[in-house]
Formats: sequence, structure tokens, C-alpha cells
Amino acid sequence: MQFDTKIAVVIRSDLPTWQKLNVTAFTVSGIASLEDVIGEPYVDGSERTYLPMIKQPILIFGADREQLRGVYEQALEKDVQLSIYTEELFSTPHDEANRAAVRAYASSDLNLVGVALRGRKKIMDKLLKGLSLHT
Repeated sequence: MQFDTKIAVVIRSDLPTWQKLNVTAFTVSGIASLEDVIGEPYVDGSERTYLPMIKQPILIFGADREQLRGVYEQALEKDVQLSIYTEELFSTPHDEANRAAVRAYASSDLNLVGVALRGRKKIMDKLLKGLSLHT
């Protein structure tokens, strides 16, 4: 199946593994909230039903601080939907505190550690050019 959009996560490469996984999970949950992203529920051979998942591939990229900032700034200029994760969110206890921690900074001052993005394939390819898939 061909998709006219692309979903990607860009994570700061210098984070510990548990933080990379945490950032990926949280930012992708934002993408999952978008219309027409989630597929149908899964059903196994015993007729047990499981929750649906995002219906297209998600690419995960590593980036340094500057590359991540560049992706973020370019995404803001293009028709790209994004969710963000800042370093401060590692120490907040709940959603309300998370939102307050983000609100405390202007866009230009956000201490980004990861973003999840969804946009038209051609735009996303330009935005992600030069980044390597996370290993």
C-alpha cells in the first residue's frame, strides 16, 4: 500500500535508551490523535480483539541538538503536523505539569529532545534529508 503522507520521529541521539523510547512513545501518541491515522482493531484466530494501531510505517531518526532544532523549525514553516517532547518533561509527574513545562518557554527556547511529524511525503523527505535512521 502506498501512502501520500509520511510519519517520522526524530530523537536526540545522545539520550539514554529509556529516554529515547519514552520520547518515541509520547510523541507518537500525538500523531495517533490525528484523523485517519489509526487502522482497524486486530483480531486473532481465536476471535480475541486487540486495539488498533497506526496504519502506516513510522521511521525513527537520530539527530544531534542542532539537527533536531532544524527539523523543528522547518516543520513549523511547512504543512507538517507535529508533537514535541522537551527535556523538562522527563521530570514532570503528569499531563498538566507537562503542558505547563512546555508553556514556560517560547518556541525558540524549547529544549527539544524529540519530535514526531506527519506530513506530505515530498515535504517530509526534504525535511528529513541528511538524517540517519536510528540504530
